[in-house]
Amino acid sequence: MLMNRLTTSEIYEWCSIPWQELEDRDDLKCKLAVRKDRAEMMEEIGNLMADEVKEHNAQGLPTKWVLPAGPCDEYDTFIRRVNEERIDCKNLWVFHMDEFLDWQSRPYPVADTYESLEGTMLACFYNRIDEELRPPEDHRIWPRMSDLDYADRMCDELGGVDTVWAGIGATGLVAFDEEPRNFCYRPTVEEYADSRTRVVVINSDTMVAMAERSFGTCLDRVPPMGLTIGFHIICSAKRAVYMVATGDWKKTVCRVLLFSDPTTEYPVTILPKYIPDVTLYTTEYTIDHPMSHDQKGW
Repeated sequence: MLMNRLTTSEIYEWCSIPWQELEDRDDLKCKLAVRKDRAEMMEEIGNLMADEVKEHNAQGLPTKWVLPAGPCDEYDTFIRRVNEERIDCKNLWVFHMDEFLDWQSRPYPVADTYESLEGTMLACFYNRIDEELRPPEDHRIWPRMSDLDYADRMCDELGGVDTVWAGIGATGLVAFDEEPRNFCYRPTVEEYADSRTRVVVINSDTMVAMAERSFGTCLDRVPPMGLTIGFHIICSAKRAVYMVATGDWKKTVCRVLLFSDPTTEYPVTILPKYIPDVTLYTTEYTIDHPMSHDQKGW
């Protein structure tokens, strides 16, 4: 399959639809769940997470997830329920999406810092779960420079993933799986869907977005490289739940996900082709595109 490039007219058309009309359309590529605000949305998703572990435990089944190191506020509800209801997470397997690398492709020390996503997850997720309920360390699958095939191999051995819980970047990244922009290689959608754990140079627009959000657009503060799982793991999932409540940054990518055919230009559009149950959770503000209002100049 040749790479599908989106046209300006397509994007304008998708962005011009009033958000109130979206949920009733029958041409969406995935399910859409619009909630009033971020707090309501994240609480619901945290409950979905807790319910899935409880259901699998009751059936004697493992739970296999892909988890992000951001957004993290859905973990508040999940962890509260785990600790209060004594939900055993010893049979929870977690494939972590990515990790930052410095400009020489070296990992940062594990610590509760921006540069260390493993340290972030220890602080915001694992260490907040009561010790007797936590997933064991060998169930926490991180992409590692020492064995790039490890995460993919474990995914295959476990028979794939149950649920991907993820945010989406403004240009459709999932983990650090971004649009390939090097003219020397042009993977097809099928090749991208089978992509493996790898080292990546983070696209410049993603670095600008991360720098603006956290560091007053100080680009020097954002690590320039990353280690990411590929879509081989992500596309093995039975379900994907996307959490997008970042407002202005994400208004267009939400429309692209809802309407676009698979394209490496916006990698998130590839996933509904391979994952049978995909839901975009978002907020009224985020899904309300300014181009759906009567404006001049566009």
